[in-house]
Amino acid sequence: MASLMVRVRRLVQSRANGIFSHRSFSSPAHPIPVTLIPGDGIGPEIADSVKQVFTTADVPITWEEQYMGEEIDPRTQSFLTRDNVESVKKNKFALKGPMTTPIGKGFRSLNYLTMRKELNLYANVRPCFSLPGYKTKYDNVDLITIRENTEGVVESLKIIITRHASLRVAEYAFRYAKEHGRERVSAIHKANIMQKTDGLFLKCCKEVSEKYPEIKYEEVVIGNCCVVLVQDPSLFDVLVMPNLYGDIISDLCAGLIGGLGLTPRCIYVEYNKANPTALLLSGVMMLRHMDLHDKADRIQEAVFKTIAEGKYRTEDLGGKSTTTDFTKAICDHL
Repeated sequence: MASLMVRVRRLVQSRANGIFSHRSFSSPAHPIPVTLIPGDGIGPEIADSVKQVFTTADVPITWEEQYMGEEIDPRTQSFLTRDNVESVKKNKFALKGPMTTPIGKGFRSLNYLTMRKELNLYANVRPCFSLPGYKTKYDNVDLITIRENTEGVVESLKIIITRHASLRVAEYAFRYAKEHGRERVSAIHKANIMQKTDGLFLKCCKEVSEKYPEIKYEEVVIGNCCVVLVQDPSLFDVLVMPNLYGDIISDLCAGLIGGLGLTPRCIYVEYNKANPTALLLSGVMMLRHMDLHDKADRIQEAVFKTIAEGKYRTEDLGGKSTTTDFTKAICDHL
């Protein structure tokens, strides 16, 4: 469940396990401090892969490692501590590994209520694209799901959706489409049933779309969206949606290209068998935001070459390589 978080004046999240602010570092005079929260489960394992690859690529950053507490911190109501949060606020850039939330025991969600609320991470940006050399049922998948990330969660009832949050994530989606040369934004909803909440979300998306006449805009019911995605994902480009739908649709998109281990989210439990690609590509996105494009290009190319060659692949990609072997192969390409 890796997550990439970006802030454009506000912190913004992208499910690629990174947090970073809107600052540029074309030629840093000193190493850039980055908070690293390995998390639990496979988190430390894939975090070690990222550190090894970044070191091999001579990326000019220094890691400030932060570890979750063994008991709930009363100040955050989760295993994330106040020190963890303050480190992210100070450094403005971070990578965060998978973190587990116990179910049904009253714990505060480590991602949603702690990190997202504390840092106002309002837009969850999740790229999903076919990797060269790794064949799946679908070719040339190239989707971006943008999920409102601060409200609309489900406990026993769907809570209110606000105009402020809806406008904010819609604006981000259209701005993202324009800046990245995307042609269409699709608002995903269930307004035919949830007229007040999803109806407000659509109204806000429509309002923002009028500021971007060069971007095509459409509204798609979530059920129809799922059908079209599995039939022909090329019919979509950028998808923007409320929180709950984003959780579902982004996972569906991951299935189109081979699984969660290839996208900014991964959950595995077997030792030394985890696929670190998601966290590595999260780091690549963070480096691009830092304007360290050369380093980002080198690492991304090494990851793609390793997967395309097929000699070293983790089990989720149909191979038998360990995390260590896969990481070493990437480093060899560097």
